[in-house]
Amino acid sequence: MQIADNPVAFNLINDDWPGNLYEDEHELVTYKNNASMRIWYNHQTHGYSAHWHTALEIILPVENYYDVSTDQADFHIQPGEILVIPPGEMHTLIAPESGNRFVFLFDLSLLNGIKGFSGIRAMMHGPIYITPETFPKTHSILHSILLQMKDEYFNESEFTELLITSLLLNFFVRLGNHYRSARNPFPEVQAPKHKVYIQKFSNLLGYIDQHYMENLTLEDMASYAGFSKFHFSRLFKQYTKDTFTDYLNQRRIRAAEELLAAPPPDTSITEIAMRCGFSSISTFNRLFKQLKNCTPGEFRALNQVEVWHG
Repeated sequence: MQIADNPVAFNLINDDWPGNLYEDEHELVTYKNNASMRIWYNHQTHGYSAHWHTALEIILPVENYYDVSTDQADFHIQPGEILVIPPGEMHTLIAPESGNRFVFLFDLSLLNGIKGFSGIRAMMHGPIYITPETFPKTHSILHSILLQMKDEYFNESEFTELLITSLLLNFFVRLGNHYRSARNPFPEVQAPKHKVYIQKFSNLLGYIDQHYMENLTLEDMASYAGFSKFHFSRLFKQYTKDTFTDYLNQRRIRAAEELLAAPPPDTSITEIAMRCGFSSISTFNRLFKQLKNCTPGEFRALNQVEVWHG
């Protein structure tokens, strides 16, 4: 099955999908009634060419498989299996000749201020493939949580978004507990200190979340965590899989995305860059283009089209 050159909207159960907007490979996800989530039932037989978006995407096949290709790996997802695609991940979708699946999209910006969520985001370096084999203790629970989200979404009660948000947080907590028990980010650290180190870096990521707009230096963060600069650098990379500088830049760019997308567009791009901790507009423009495959101005323009016409 060939991938569609120009992606179109999925077919919804409640049939009110207005269509997504595209700028090159960037998809602007629209949400129902200005909510922060979208769930739909997709039974299309065509795919979607390589694209990315700022939303978290979760794919749950119901009947027949679904293929997803990313820069990191290819996934042949079977019914009951789950694929979590983090924001900003370039991916291609290839559908079989028949079948259906639920697709979940979430705007995670509202969760950024929750203590501990920065640690969850740090573990989403690439797609998370959840099967009974890869998540033997939690797969059935995570699958059940997604089905509860779907039921709440299509029932459309007064508290739908609140209920689904609480379920999403539960989903993330289960994921976090799985990684904490299954992964040892500090293999050289003796067992008695392991939890101490995890707590130190969890607190540190929370601090970065609250102070990313300030002049945070490697030396300052190493002192905050209680390590030498060189020891800190190595441990930080083990815990987040990013260097401190890369992690901080990504956090600042996420904050810039939120400001660029917020109506009305009465704040200059230079001011947004400064608010997010960048001292140089050229550095901001270069990093934004590098991480998001579009310029800040292009990103703002696309989002404002949705504000004006959505």
